[in-house]
Amino acid sequence: MARKSWSTTGDGDWATVLATLPLFAGVTKRDLRRIARDASFAEFAPGDTVVATGAPADSFYVILSGEARALARPAARTLRAGDYFGEMGLLGDAKRSASIIAASELHVMRLPRKAFDAALDRHPTLARNFLVELGARVRTLEQQSARRTA
Repeated sequence: MARKSWSTTGDGDWATVLATLPLFAGVTKRDLRRIARDASFAEFAPGDTVVATGAPADSFYVILSGEARALARPAARTLRAGDYFGEMGLLGDAKRSASIIAASELHVMRLPRKAFDAALDRHPTLARNFLVELGARVRTLEQQSARRTA
C-alpha cells in the first residue's frame, strides 16, 4: 500500500488495512469492505487539529498511519497506527473531551456517527472489542489516580 496514493485506494484495500487492526479482529473481510465504503479518509499535516475539545462528536476515527497527540486531562498521550478516537462522544452523545493534533503526517479513516452505530449493531465482536479497550482505559486511569493519592 505504501506505493499507492491514499486518494486512489479502494474499499478492498482499506478492508485489508482494517483487518490488521486489533479493534476489527473477528470482522469478516466483506463486512470490513462495507465499513470502509461508509468511511472517508483524510490526511493531516504535522500540527493540524483533527478534532478540538468541545466540538460536537460526529465521527469515529482510526489512525491508519502516522502519529497524533491526544491533549486531554489527566494526561496527554500519543496515538499511533491502529489507535482510534472519537468513540467516547459517540457512545455518550457528548462533545469532544480532547483535542487531537497531528504529530506527523497523519492518515485517518473517519466513520460518521450513523455508520459507526450501524457497524456496532451489525458486529457484536466490534462492540465487544470496544468494551475491552474501554475497560482497560478505565483501569489505567484508576491506577494513575491511586498513585497520585498514595
